[in-house]
Amino acid sequence: MIRSLFSRSAWLHLRIPFSYYLLPVFLFSLAVSPNISPNPLLWTFLIVHLFLYPASNGYNSYFDKDEKSIGGLKNPPKVNLGLYYLSLLFDLITIVLAVVKISITFAILIFIYGLISKAYSHPAVRLKKYPVASWLIVGLFQGLFTFVMCYVGINRFPLENALKPTVLIPGLLSTAQLLGTYPITQVYQHEEDGKRGDHTFSRMLGVRGTFWFVGGVFTLVTAGFIAYFYSFYPGQGYEFIFVAALSPVVLFFLAWFWRVWRDESRANHASTMWLNFISATCLNAFFIYLLLDSTQLTQLF
Repeated sequence: MIRSLFSRSAWLHLRIPFSYYLLPVFLFSLAVSPNISPNPLLWTFLIVHLFLYPASNGYNSYFDKDEKSIGGLKNPPKVNLGLYYLSLLFDLITIVLAVVKISITFAILIFIYGLISKAYSHPAVRLKKYPVASWLIVGLFQGLFTFVMCYVGINRFPLENALKPTVLIPGLLSTAQLLGTYPITQVYQHEEDGKRGDHTFSRMLGVRGTFWFVGGVFTLVTAGFIAYFYSFYPGQGYEFIFVAALSPVVLFFLAWFWRVWRDESRANHASTMWLNFISATCLNAFFIYLLLDSTQLTQLF
């Protein structure tokens, strides 16, 4: 048991590097934070990206038992019981650190996120098999909920401080963005999901339908971001910089869509990971720019 807890297989399934793809929500929350200081900033980042997300990845991998490529692992090794207990250990560390380093409120939000993430693949609930429900819940919790959670942690604020338009609107934009991109992360797993009876949102749309849907939502979300920056940062030109920053994502997506339109087998793991990487990198770069261009950063020094 102890040996399997520290097995290479268990640690690979935590997929710690995959947290990079979820970093934009944290950076966006950081960029709109008014009370930045080094310690809560660092600990919120570490708790969420080094422990919370990996714990969720490992737990869901244990119950999914995927045999083909998954997000962050092209050739996933077989899971063992050690992965289950390792993911719970990471959960425990997450809660303890959240209480000790940030606040009880932050720890409660972390705990709620952990419960919802476990429901995604646990056989007793398995949200993954409900296409619309899983799509909405993943978008809400990886978007708005995580945005608010990070805002509470970074600023060490009570929850009520986050329940205002300046936080909720960018949080909702994060959710909208995830609702648009989430189906594309499932597009190469139709065969694997079908074997388990998981009728995911992407399977419901079909391969080509997934691309049409993602393209349409991405267009609407981009318009939402433009309106947000125009309204909340008048005269700064962030809306134009945002569009320019995402242009590599659009170009890659359109080129991939063309290949998939001609041959659906091109909707594969490698292209999905490249799209995720380009999208995360462009968004991370933009939100870092937004942060650096903000007077709030002076509070760190």
